[in-house]
Amino acid sequence: MRVLRLLAPALLASALCGAPYAASAQSFSDGQRGDIETIVHNYLVAHPEVLEEAMNELSKRQAAAEEKKHEESVAKNADTIFNSPRGVVLGNKGGDVTFVEFFDYNCGYCKRAMSDMLNLMKSDSKLKVVLKEFPVLSEGSVEAAKVAVAVRMQDPSKYLDFHTKLLGGRGPADKARALAAAKEAGLDTARIEKDLASPEVQGTIEENFKLAEDMGMNGTPSYVIGKQIVVGAVGLDGLKEKIGLARCGKATC
Repeated sequence: MRVLRLLAPALLASALCGAPYAASAQSFSDGQRGDIETIVHNYLVAHPEVLEEAMNELSKRQAAAEEKKHEESVAKNADTIFNSPRGVVLGNKGGDVTFVEFFDYNCGYCKRAMSDMLNLMKSDSKLKVVLKEFPVLSEGSVEAAKVAVAVRMQDPSKYLDFHTKLLGGRGPADKARALAAAKEAGLDTARIEKDLASPEVQGTIEENFKLAEDMGMNGTPSYVIGKQIVVGAVGLDGLKEKIGLARCGKATC
């Protein structure tokens, strides 16, 4: 019985995880293969918990492979992710951890996540924050993002005020609402209108979309924190945990 307990999970794991068993099985006769299949079947019926154990192991391996893929993608694009002049830099520009957020001005989750970002900047003096416009939801999102880039071109020091006014406002964001937020933040809207046709505006949006595509980001908010890619609004505690892992390898340093 002990042999069966060891053999059945091994055969099942081989089948699920792509181990070389399938190829070597050709060396068995039809009768032997039938006996093995019967043994595995009977074992699994008697011990169905083995399936859960095998699937958990498969999930762990898939998660590890995805994490490695993310790290490779971040390393490949690191200079553009963290140091592109087209990103808006807030917080400690010389910080030990860089927190990059991809957002859409019409994303409800981004609106709620904005307070998380502001809280992190307030509580973590060593955090560098980079904002990247990623307008994926609507044409209005694209219009608002282009205005945001023009705001950054005109006066980066006023970007955060503009950003909080537009992202924190009610109703769908579009060009008109973005221009109103820019005016309220003290920017020259006539110059913004002119700058909207600048290659810099289109180039910024294209750069951000390319980065997101390379990293498998398909929604907002999405983050790069250290070597980690985080897709979705994970909340303040979740973001703090990721920052801790990037800073010292632990959730809490």
